Amino acid sequence: MKKAAIYARVSTPDQHLETQLYDLRKLAAQRGFEIVREYSDHGISGSKARRPGLDAMMADARRGEFSVVLVVAFDRIARSTKNFLEIVDELHALNIDFLSGRECIDTSGPMGRMFLTMVGSIAELEKSLIVERIRAGMRRAKMEGQRLGRAPLNVDRAAIVRDRLSGMSLTKVAKRHGVSRATVVRLVREAKQQEIVAAA
Repeated sequence: MKKAAIYARVSTPDQHLETQLYDLRKLAAQRGFEIVREYSDHGISGSKARRPGLDAMMADARRGEFSVVLVVAFDRIARSTKNFLEIVDELHALNIDFLSGRECIDTSGPMGRMFLTMVGSIAELEKSLIVERIRAGMRRAKMEGQRLGRAPLNVDRAAIVRDRLSGMSLTKVAKRHGVSRATVVRLVREAKQQEIVAAA
């Protein structure tokens, strides 16, 4: 019986790790694997290179704690093809198979490895196309004269700075003018910088 590790990750608080873990335990039972370790990362994007759960799994992999890794989908491991293939390559070098439930990919065979690379490349292409569509939309909006980013604050900046410099608390100034504490700090800092420039 192969010793297996399962890895689950969710990137937002409204997602549930337990759903992935349940599916992975079921997949392991169907394949006749013995789960010896469970790893997870909660509220962490797949684009982050450092993830505690993934890092712990890779450290145990190097110690030979298991011989197969199961995930519900390959994008749980990483979002970039480069990072994804680096992880799978290291697992392969350690004689550890990688199995993805959604894509039905099993790297224990050459066909699995080929499909792994193809699917990863398609996901990377899709991400690049999304980024390019966003940039194109922003260019079009700019050409049409639409404002991009936050709208300018319609507040009495001088009054905010004056109240804060008079000794009024940060919280009181923010409430009085209906802005955030961060905005008060920023406006005061900008005013002081302008004074330094004017004095020079």
